[in-house]
Amino acid sequence: MIKDKIKFAVVGCGHIGKRHAEMISLNSEAELVALCDILPKNELAIDKYDVPFFNDITELLDANLNIDVISICTPNGLHIEQSLKGLDARKHVVCEKPMGLTKSACETVIFKSLQVSRQVFCVMQNRYSPPAKLLKNIIDEKIIGDIYHVQVNCFWNRDARYYKKGNWKGTKDLDGGTLFTQFSHFIDIMYWLFGDITNIKAHFYDNNHAELTEFEDTGNVIFDFLNGGSGLLTYSTSIWDSNFESSITVIGSNGTIKVGGQYMNEVQYCKIKDFTLPKLEESGPPHDYGTYKGSANNHHFVIQNVIDTLKDRTIISTNALEGLKVVEIIERIYSLR
Repeated sequence: MIKDKIKFAVVGCGHIGKRHAEMISLNSEAELVALCDILPKNELAIDKYDVPFFNDITELLDANLNIDVISICTPNGLHIEQSLKGLDARKHVVCEKPMGLTKSACETVIFKSLQVSRQVFCVMQNRYSPPAKLLKNIIDEKIIGDIYHVQVNCFWNRDARYYKKGNWKGTKDLDGGTLFTQFSHFIDIMYWLFGDITNIKAHFYDNNHAELTEFEDTGNVIFDFLNGGSGLLTYSTSIWDSNFESSITVIGSNGTIKVGGQYMNEVQYCKIKDFTLPKLEESGPPHDYGTYKGSANNHHFVIQNVIDTLKDRTIISTNALEGLKVVEIIERIYSLR
């Protein structure tokens, strides 16, 4: 157990890395001790953080700073390599989604973490939203009864403002695909609530991203849950101009609930036998990146969970095996392309 402040270094100083740095700096039990990015510091707008800066994770780890946790906030395709480097240096790892781009690669991280007795925290901050916690209770306590059908809709905008030429986004090796970068949060919610899937069938389309990305922008996926019930995932990033919807509808033997809104952040319908919908806390606002918006802004919960886990107050909210399962589900879906 760590008794003092938990000391963090953030690798990758883009939008999400800056979010990690901010949440760490605002937490009285955490301390930001270093930042790292391949770009020069003067191009990153991080001057407010008076900490050592490095252009390479190896240099950072060789600097013998007093670091407890490495936050990996780099392009998807770098997560595995950098997580392994952090673990090799006997640091705990916070890894942004996705944990990796293949199940086998994620297994190497889990194996290494067990070898060196260090934790791997996978960032899936949507689990902290009040509607998600409500769904978890309704399903775990069987309030909604047997699960008949689940429908997940993810309809966002990602256009030329997002996929800039020369960037990592839109590439197979560093991005991986729409389900990895845009919608893995919602596959995680689905897995968290209902477990694994089987009997997968899928169709993929490229409506208006042929010149922007190396993969599809739209898909329809049908499947069964191993624990019972059927499912449908429909997703697209070809929505014009701005995000439209992220929603989940659950049909059970005792009723139906839909959590929707742009970011699966509001209960839009709830009619369940002998159940009264409680008043929920307000969901956090979405990440605003200027030209586009992303999932719920709940990273302060993630950082607090890291601290509480390392101080033996609680358990990991999203462990490495869960991170692997999300990657495996996406990998199985994409194997049908």
